[in-house]
Formats: sequence, C-alpha cells, structure tokens
Amino acid sequence: MEEIVVLIVGAGPSGLATSACLSVHSIPHIILEKEDIYASLWKKRAYDRLKLHLAKEFCSLPFKPHSPDSPTYIPKDMFVDYLDDYVKTFNIQPKYQRHVESASYDEADGKWRIEAKNVLTGGVEVYVAEFLVVASGENSGKYIPELPGLDSFSGETLHSSEYKSGAKYENKEVLVVGCGNSGMEIAYDLSNYGVQTAIVIRNPVHVVTKEIVRVGMIFSKYLPIFIVDIMAVLMSKILYGDLSKYGIRRPTKGPFHLKATAGRAPVIDVGTVAKIKSKEIKVVPAISSIDGKKVLFEDGAEREFDVIVFATGYRSVANNWLKDFKHVLNETGMPKNDFPHHWKGEKNLYCCGLSRRGLFGVSMDASAIADDIKKVVTGKMNK
Repeated sequence: MEEIVVLIVGAGPSGLATSACLSVHSIPHIILEKEDIYASLWKKRAYDRLKLHLAKEFCSLPFKPHSPDSPTYIPKDMFVDYLDDYVKTFNIQPKYQRHVESASYDEADGKWRIEAKNVLTGGVEVYVAEFLVVASGENSGKYIPELPGLDSFSGETLHSSEYKSGAKYENKEVLVVGCGNSGMEIAYDLSNYGVQTAIVIRNPVHVVTKEIVRVGMIFSKYLPIFIVDIMAVLMSKILYGDLSKYGIRRPTKGPFHLKATAGRAPVIDVGTVAKIKSKEIKVVPAISSIDGKKVLFEDGAEREFDVIVFATGYRSVANNWLKDFKHVLNETGMPKNDFPHHWKGEKNLYCCGLSRRGLFGVSMDASAIADDIKKVVTGKMNK
C-alpha cells in the first residue's frame, strides 16, 4: 500500500496540467494512467489531418503558452511536441498501465482508497490518498449507438478514434455517422481521396469558421453572449447562406449559448460545406436499419456502403471505477455541479477536464484544483 497526498487518475492533458500545477505548489502526487503513454488520445487515436479547432491562445496548459512563432491553429503533431516538452519541463512521471478498478472514500480515515491493476505484472496495487482528482476526461470511452441490424453489417465499421486517413478507403462507399467536428472533417478527408462519401446529419447544427469562433471568444469577454451569438450567426449566414436546402438546419439557440449551457460545440468548417453544396458529399437523414451492406434511412431511401465510420463521440467512464462518484459526478459521469463550480466535489474529490470547454477549460480546472488543494493543505499545517 502506498500513501500519497494527491492521486490523479489519467495522464491526458487534464492530468498533466493538474500535475504541473501541483508541482508549482510543491504538493506530492502521483498519476495513474491505464495506457502505456501519456496523452494517448492525441498520440494514438487522432486522425492525420487534425488541427486544434481553437486559436493557440485558448489551447495552452498552465505556465506554458505556445511559442510566438507557432501557427495560430496548431497541427496535431505540433501539439504532441508541445505536450512532450510540457512533460519534460515539469518532470511529470505517470505510472503507466495502471488500470484503476475502484476508488472509494473511507469515512473512518477520511481518505480515498484506490485499487489499480498493474497490467504488466497482473497484480493489484493499493493507494491511499487525501485528495483524489478524476482526470480521465470526457473522451475516455468511445460511444457507438445501437442500431437495428448493425451486427449484420458485412462491411467495415470503426469509431472515429480509429480513423487515420481516407487514403485507405479510396474508391469505396463510406458512410459517416455523426455531424460534429470529427464527423464533418472525416467526411471532408474521405472526399479528398475520391471516396464516395455520405454523412448522417440528424440534428440542427451551427456551421462557423475558425475565425468566427476566435472573434466570438474574444468578444464574449466584453459583451453578453446573446449579442455575440447574433454576430456569429449573421457572419455564418453571410458566408454560407441558407444551408437547410442541403440538409443542414440551424438551431434556434446561438452557438455560444449552446456551448456554455449544453456543451454542444458548433461545427468549425474545414471545407466540408463546399463539398456538400457541390454534391461531392451527400447528406442523409437518420439510419432506420441495416441489412448486410444495405443501409435504410428514415426517409425511405436505401444505399449500400463498404464502410461505416461512427463519429458519435465519447462518454465519461469514471463512474465505472469511482464508487463514490456522487460526491462530484452525476449518473452520466459528468460534473453534478454547474459551471464554474463543477470541478470541486465533496470529501476532497475533484474533476478536471469535464467542463466541455476544451483545453481552455482544462487549464482553468487544473489551476483551480491545485489552488484549492494548496489552501486545504496549508490550512491543516497552520492548525
């Protein structure tokens, strides 16, 4: 059994940022990571053409801004290099291949007991911590919806986290399910390789550019959200016109309002809309059922596909191992408290990176968590 002041679960950007902030305060801690490397989502499960959707000033971790000569919108590989340098700068040393199986609060001792399986040895390690930080992220478990007949599909199915490049699917018929940023960009990438591409767009979605988002985020510091939304929607209408004729409906609420209240990000267009307008990418409605390679849609149309890519997002799986999750999370594994108080729970339990505000939110959470732990620790020492 190992006793520690703070235990962090997860070595993605959330865990790394929390570790750095705790180190600045000289607070002892360890990180348990189930993979064999930090930032595994970025290093192993990001498609080739990915760039950060937000400008670099909104995508840095605490105490380390991006270099002035780096591009405004940073490519995936450059961001991975940034994380590598971040780990070296703060001497972050996670314990890898530790699969946390349970974490529960001991009322008698007033501490957290964490059990983790060492994948290398097969043994179970026990840790006792005064503070516990859930930093496994909102993207910890991939989600694929249950569709009638999906098991019968005779082609290839994959989640967006497994997608790398459209080069593999040249001259094939591919259906992308999901119209968020990943789905729209994957559809664009597939089309660039000559793939016959269709994308399921079920729900209304805002389509904007990176520049609209950047301007909106700057103005949101000084203006009410509803005014920023009016500006953003107006700019989108000027750039794209009426997209409803192409199967893309605009939500009634504004893009920044939806992001702040529901965590729903607008689609940042990388060129997909132009391909939809030119019919290089076909928009289709929701799937009704699947039979072999044949997909039946809710409008009665049917079409055969060789591949289905599910860009249907992720789910937090923290509730699977966090037995006393009710102290900080709800039944879905997301914060039970509203922003901006979401990161702090009861019994010295915290969550980082679950605010649905990207890397900007991660930095805010990590700084707040470390400052709060420092305050509690200092208070105990002064008694």
